[in-house]
Amino acid sequence: MINVELLKEQIAQVINPLSGKTLEDESRIESINLKEDELFIKYKRDGIAAKEKKIIENEILSKLDKHMDTDKVILKSISAQKKEAKPTGIQNPTGIPAKKRINGVKKIIAIGSGKGGVGKSTLTVNLAMTLKNAGKKVGIIDADIYGPSIPMTLGMMDAQPLANDDNKMLPLEAHGIKFISFGLFIDTEAPVIWRGPMLGKVLNQFFFDVVWGDLDVILIDLPPGTGDVQLSMVQKIETDGAIIVSTPQDLAFLDARRALEMFKKMELPVLGIVENMSSFICDNCDKEHHIFGNSNLKKTSESLDINFLGAIPMKHSIASAGDSGVPVMAQDNLDTTISSSYESVVKILLENVEI
Repeated sequence: MINVELLKEQIAQVINPLSGKTLEDESRIESINLKEDELFIKYKRDGIAAKEKKIIENEILSKLDKHMDTDKVILKSISAQKKEAKPTGIQNPTGIPAKKRINGVKKIIAIGSGKGGVGKSTLTVNLAMTLKNAGKKVGIIDADIYGPSIPMTLGMMDAQPLANDDNKMLPLEAHGIKFISFGLFIDTEAPVIWRGPMLGKVLNQFFFDVVWGDLDVILIDLPPGTGDVQLSMVQKIETDGAIIVSTPQDLAFLDARRALEMFKKMELPVLGIVENMSSFICDNCDKEHHIFGNSNLKKTSESLDINFLGAIPMKHSIASAGDSGVPVMAQDNLDTTISSSYESVVKILLENVEI
């Protein structure tokens, strides 16, 4: 049973970083009410900027996390000078509660596309390896329930995650990358027929019931499309941005554009676009062939005022590396044509995001 008085005591001790005083000292708590299993908190925001507001609300959720499900906490701020602010988080028709961060993780970046078959998972793994090679501590959440391929690309198909004494999952680790995947919990040969609420529950466990430790960044490999998994992600955690993946064809970007618009509507910053399979480099002649035709993706991204992060060519070594469980960017003898393309993408990403 939820002890409301205990929750009130916890909230009262939250400190305003601007003044160093508690919310109770400044008489900022307007009301705290439990209705059914949801906790509604209303507090006075006068004189508190957006940055400090986020700090205060994260601290409230952190203090309540030990005592109740913070997905059931709904925060509202009011001001004497302004109209009552909208509830924290994405408060569209369903009334979504405040979002949280993953403990110990500095940045969270989603990697998505409007369609399948663009090589998103291979890109995710090799970007993770490139970031790791640049000295970053990296994790991957494989949220692609319909085609979870991260365990295969990392050579961990038959591995099973363990739990600690607190019944929290321990992520697996391969090539210096921590990861968790839907693919570790399902039969690879059976069809996956999961409804939205079940997807959201498992994804929530990946976010908050896995002992990630201290990481510079987690990359989330999203499924294709604009469905329940993407919505659950944006609703539950404070994501720092998204990368859109497309192949060169206009038809492919037409689908990727849907993902782009979805992230915009969710107020999730789009960090840039990567053109995957931009060309084919023949192993025999080492020449570049534009089998999908000349791309307009760079010009299109510029016209949309979105960073073009770079182009990754197709080469047999990328596919064979993924099948072998040793990503191309984890190999000792790096193919310089391929490695330079991934390194270029990461260089531009790091120039725009402090990781």
